[in-house]
Amino acid sequence: MHPALSVIFFSTFSGLGFGLLFFLGLGFPAVTGGSAFAFFTIAYILAVGGLISSTFHLGHPERALKAFTQWKSSWLSREAWCAVLALVLMALYGAGLVFFGTRWTPLGILGALASLATVFTTSMIYAQMKTVPRWHTPLTPAYFLSLCIAGGALMAGQTTLAAVLLLLAGVIQVATWGIGDKAFTGGGTDMETATQLGSVGKVRAFEPPHTGTNYLKREFVYVIARKHALKLRVIAGVLMIVLPLILLLLPFSHIFALLAVVSHVAGVFTSRWLFFAEAEHVVGLYYGARTQVA
Repeated sequence: MHPALSVIFFSTFSGLGFGLLFFLGLGFPAVTGGSAFAFFTIAYILAVGGLISSTFHLGHPERALKAFTQWKSSWLSREAWCAVLALVLMALYGAGLVFFGTRWTPLGILGALASLATVFTTSMIYAQMKTVPRWHTPLTPAYFLSLCIAGGALMAGQTTLAAVLLLLAGVIQVATWGIGDKAFTGGGTDMETATQLGSVGKVRAFEPPHTGTNYLKREFVYVIARKHALKLRVIAGVLMIVLPLILLLLPFSHIFALLAVVSHVAGVFTSRWLFFAEAEHVVGLYYGARTQVA
């Protein structure tokens, strides 16, 4: 899949924003007044900014509101509804903390659950795609949710919990890469099954289906070299998990905390780029782009 910057930005920052809203809804950190305003401002900038950036990937951004009409069949529509519900609930909950110094706990819990539901629906947009075997696995929601919660704990200043959740996210990330690498082959799809010509022998791509570019090639056919993918996986793991963990183990410092967050965000951004770049769509079979190049 082609790694579009707008979608990478959206899935990275909205996940972090909703992760922070999740912890704020549960009362972590226990802030009121100006401090609460600061935390909620950061969370909303990340969550809403990420959601807005996703519209730049739409062919017709002006039709984005139509997404709300397909909630019975579309995970994109469910994501839109969950996002609105989460943002409204957390706005009301935040207003109580900022202006009245009061924690409306039931509202906060509902907002926290809606925030997680938003990230889950985002992940299901990809996990439900049978045409991308690397994504069509329960590990995809686990990957999105683990990074959302770990990043939220980190930004909420829950250092001990953040360390545990970062380790969990790291394990899930490694599992996602390992199992994902075998997903296409395990799915049984190849040039023979795609063309239905397997009965006459081995099939190979002699020429592309057409000489010019099209939507399929722009969006679904992208090949990344294995050696580059491996380097980027190491970079993502170090920035996203290892370096933040080291910083969390050091004596507490606001500078270290900020560096841990910045490193984690950079790592998630790299990981999310790989999430799209390494995803093989079955349509690539028609263009001879089945495997990664060395």
